[in-house]
Amino acid sequence: MSLPPEFHEIAKRVNNWGRWGSDDERGTLNLITDEVVREAAGHIRRGRRIPLALPLRQDGVQTGVIPGRVNPLHTMVQINQELFGPGTIACSDDAVTFGLQSATHWDALTHVSHSGKIYNGRPATTITAHGGAEFSGIDKPRHVVSRGVLLDVARAKGLDRLAGGHAVTPEDLSEAEEFAGVTVRAGDVVLVRTGQIQAYLAGDRHGYAYPSPGLSVRTPEWFHARDVAAVANDTLTFEVFPPEIEDLWLPVHALDLVEMGMLQGQNWNLEELSTACAEEGRYAFWLSAMPEPFVGGVGTPVAPVAVL
Repeated sequence: MSLPPEFHEIAKRVNNWGRWGSDDERGTLNLITDEVVREAAGHIRRGRRIPLALPLRQDGVQTGVIPGRVNPLHTMVQINQELFGPGTIACSDDAVTFGLQSATHWDALTHVSHSGKIYNGRPATTITAHGGAEFSGIDKPRHVVSRGVLLDVARAKGLDRLAGGHAVTPEDLSEAEEFAGVTVRAGDVVLVRTGQIQAYLAGDRHGYAYPSPGLSVRTPEWFHARDVAAVANDTLTFEVFPPEIEDLWLPVHALDLVEMGMLQGQNWNLEELSTACAEEGRYAFWLSAMPEPFVGGVGTPVAPVAVL
């Protein structure tokens, strides 16, 4: 089944291939300039630090729907072992097996492909079983530190949590931007809060997964017009699920990652940040969200921190 004309029309309008050169592998992260980072540091006023990651745990957000995307399996490989003989200092070590997109994570630009292509027009066949992503792997973004902006769509509507299946539209984003009293600008990392993470925090993994609010297929044009560097939200699927257009699965992923080259994140816990921003009366902050540099990886866990 081919992608519908509507998808291709949006793709043409948001396409960034060649914008930063034919060899570029970083996409919109190029918009995080030294000037952007210096300005972002000015948003630290109190030093209030807010973690945005879910704990890495075996009963995590994954329900088994996506093959191989396992929750973290933690194993102790040595416990109080005296490696250098009796009476010496003892060591404890552990290991973990998990899907790189299993909890709070970034999707690399190579996480999805369409029409045989990945970002910047490279062939999708450059992703291989042995090497992973040859181009635009998650190890290529050397830094993700910028001004963060919380677009609290739920709070802007006077809601604790958006209804399952609510498609967050450009109009919703503009409403949240106005509510926050902030203007999204080039190089920003935008965090979109729906409140959906509350289902998981309450122990309802299946209710968290389906149906889920998320970004509409129309939102990539909103982000493209503002030169946003990266986007993350508090849902499992990132985009609205089930999809707006029948049988068109993951179109927002394809538009963001493949066409725009824009990093996107899922399963971010924005609840404490929502409360803090409301208390402080400001929705822009310093954000550090460095990817773990798995060479060839198409995604990575991240432990982001917002500082107000």
